Amino acid sequence: MRKLAALLLACSLALAACSDAPGNSAEPAPARPGPSGSNGSPAASGLGAPTRVKVTVPSGLASAPFNQDRYLQLPAGWTATVYARVDKARFMAPTPSGDLLVSQPGAGKVQLVRAGAVSEFATGLRQPHDMVFAPVNGQMFLFVAESNRVMRYPYSNGDTKAHDGQVVVDGLPDTSTPELRGTYAHVLKNIAVHGETLYVSVASTCNACVSDTVSDPQRATIYTYAAGGTNASRHLLARGIRNAEGLAFRPGTDELWIVVNNRDNTLVPDDRDVDGDGKSDKGKRMPEFVDDYPPEEFIKVRDGGFYGWPFCNPNSDNGLHNMGFLRDYELNRDGSKADCAKADPIDLGLPPHSAPLGLTFYNGAAIVPLHGSWNRTKPAGYKVVYIPWTASGPGDPVDLAAGFVGADGTWWGRPVDAAIDTDGTVLISDDGSGTILRLTPPRAN
Repeated sequence: MRKLAALLLACSLALAACSDAPGNSAEPAPARPGPSGSNGSPAASGLGAPTRVKVTVPSGLASAPFNQDRYLQLPAGWTATVYARVDKARFMAPTPSGDLLVSQPGAGKVQLVRAGAVSEFATGLRQPHDMVFAPVNGQMFLFVAESNRVMRYPYSNGDTKAHDGQVVVDGLPDTSTPELRGTYAHVLKNIAVHGETLYVSVASTCNACVSDTVSDPQRATIYTYAAGGTNASRHLLARGIRNAEGLAFRPGTDELWIVVNNRDNTLVPDDRDVDGDGKSDKGKRMPEFVDDYPPEEFIKVRDGGFYGWPFCNPNSDNGLHNMGFLRDYELNRDGSKADCAKADPIDLGLPPHSAPLGLTFYNGAAIVPLHGSWNRTKPAGYKVVYIPWTASGPGDPVDLAAGFVGADGTWWGRPVDAAIDTDGTVLISDDGSGTILRLTPPRAN
């Protein structure tokens, strides 16, 4: 299971109810946020009030952007420290022996971080991204998602190099796929392993297009395979998922949850008056509409589920929980391509264009780094959110770590993934600054 180390957390962190049992909640569901994705109450989440905290930088790790003081907004009592510097650090996997693996897709490498020191664990890979440790037939393996395949490597405690790699899935679409002619917008792959099953996200090649829905394999999907075979037992689990990241099973359950990067530059789908001139703006592309539409998604995946893309977009008009859909004006304005009323509702919306990437379950809640927007008139994301669990599922997000954007609107960091260290601290990878940050809660020092 992804990020097993999360189960090591102690109740003394006082963040949320410690049980991962379905339906357990220390707090009733708070009021739902509006379409802007405003945060819930820190008190309702169990976190302290936000406090400005200086990031501690050990000697030798103070290259830019830490050549000047950096500050984060953290819950009261939390601290932040630079743990390691890894250029363009993406996804992480804590090893069973207490080390940390960090992927570098652009370099084709997986790095090993041990006590802050960095060394090469695997090289010569094709855009390695997500990683997960899981046992198969009594042997522990590291599964690594490359852009065109998933590999597994037998692992023994203390290993410092990958060895004896085995192909689990190959032939996944990437820029080498002939029909794509070298272009693939979301080529990096994300994975999870649960029991004997491997789960693979095959993201869309585009912002919004019909071609991905008729390809083989279909794109904007999640497939499953036998974790112990090679291309064995392929099954289309769910579709209509533009770019699923951070696949993770909620501890103690069979629930697969994902975060999704939704589409950009959406046309106004209905007769709403966006600019206030008293006229319908249907079919127009307007920055003031695109800024806040559509929400990113946090979804519990159902076998056979359809989650809208590219024909239906989440409707956040009545809040960000259990959202239905509006027809996409460009691809489904008359409803002939898909019946949006039959698409699976979205459990929780996240701020539009904030680019959620990692997903880690933490002490009965979820941590989601928001990588940050590229096309919003005011930046969204660039922070790490904490999503408490309620009796009905995910509650309203609150900020766990913010402040990666300066007063002038420029960012110095872009969080990607979260992992839980053996001491209960939260590790955050940041590919913007090339850093692994350690966030330490109260009483975990």
